Amino acid sequence: MINNFMNKIPDTEKSNFIAWNADISGDVVLGSESSVWFSATVRGDIASIRIGDVSNIQDGAVCHISVNNPLSIGDYVTIGHNAIVHSCSIGNHCLIGMGAIVLDNAEIGDYSIVGAGALVTGGKKFPSRSLILGSPAKRIRELNDDDIKEIDAAAERYRIHSKETAEERKGK
Repeated sequence: MINNFMNKIPDTEKSNFIAWNADISGDVVLGSESSVWFSATVRGDIASIRIGDVSNIQDGAVCHISVNNPLSIGDYVTIGHNAIVHSCSIGNHCLIGMGAIVLDNAEIGDYSIVGAGALVTGGKKFPSRSLILGSPAKRIRELNDDDIKEIDAAAERYRIHSKETAEERKGK
C-alpha cells in the first residue's frame, strides 16, 4: 500500500514491484526496478528515504528515520528479511543480512555485506568491500571479487523474481 503522509506521496514507478501488504508512506523515492516485499515497511514520515535502482526490501524489513535524519540505500542493495535500517547510509552493491540492524548515522561502504543478525551501532562507519559481522558489528575482512558477484547476483535474482511475481499476480 502506498500512502500519502503530510502531503508527501511516495515516488514510485511502473518498474517497481510493491507487495500488496507492504507499506510505503511519506517522503520516499523508490528507484527503477526496485522492490518492496510482503509485510515490509518503508516509512518516510519525519525525514526522507531514498532507495536506488534494482534494490530490494525483503519480507518484514523496516526502513525508517529519525527527525531530519534521512535514510539512503544505494543501487543493487538487498535488505534481508526482518532487517532494520534506520537513518543510515547504505552504499551501492551491498547486502544487509536477515535480522541485521543498522542504526542512525551509520555508514556502510559500497560492495559490503552486513551479516545476518549483526548490530551496526549508531555513527559507526565501514569502508567499501567490508564483511561486517557481530553485535556490536566489526569488520572481519575485505570482500573479494567472488563475494561481490554474489551481492549483485542476489539483487539480480530479486529483480527477476519481482517481475515474475508481478506477472503471476496479474493473472489472478
